[in-house]
Amino acid sequence: MREALLIVDMSNDFVADDGSLTAGKPAQEIVPYIVEKAKEFLEEDHIVVIAMDAHQENDPHFELWPPHNVVGTDGQQLYGELNTWYEEHKDHPNVLMLPKENYNAFYNTGLADKLRALNVEKVHVCGVCTDICDFLTIAGADAEGFKTAIHKRGASTFTGQGDLFIEHMKRCFFTEIIE
Repeated sequence: MREALLIVDMSNDFVADDGSLTAGKPAQEIVPYIVEKAKEFLEEDHIVVIAMDAHQENDPHFELWPPHNVVGTDGQQLYGELNTWYEEHKDHPNVLMLPKENYNAFYNTGLADKLRALNVEKVHVCGVCTDICDFLTIAGADAEGFKTAIHKRGASTFTGQGDLFIEHMKRCFFTEIIE
C-alpha cells in the first residue's frame, strides 16, 4: 500500500519563538521526528507533501487570528531543519509543496486527485496545529476515502486540546494513532 506523509503548517509563523501564531517550543521539539519520518517515507518510495498555509495580506482568517503565513514573507517559510530537508529534496518526484488557503489541506487544493494519481491509499499527518489544521486535514482525507494516521510525536498545538482532538480523530475517522 502506498502512503503519504502530510507535513502541515510547519512554518516560521507557527513554530519559531517569534512567530505570529506560534506553538513555540512544543512545535520546535517535533521537528526532528518529522524530518526522520520524511526521510523514511522517501526511502520507502512513499510520498511527502508539505501543506502550508498561504494567505494574502487581507485574508478573512485574520479576523479570527493574527496575520500569519502571508505569501512571500519569512513567516511562511518552512522552519529550521525542515526547510533544510526540503531544499535538499524539493526536486524529488515524491516531494510536493502544497499551498492551502483553508485549515483542511484537501479543501480546494486538488490534493486528493494528486494522491490518487500516485496510488496513495493512506495519509499520515503531522505538524501543527493538532486541534485545527491537523484535525481538519484528517477529516478531509477521510471524506476523500483515504485511510488516515496521526503521528502523536509529530503533532503539536498552542492550546491544551491536542490529546482530545487526537482521540476525536480515532473515534470519528478511525484514524490510526502512531505513538
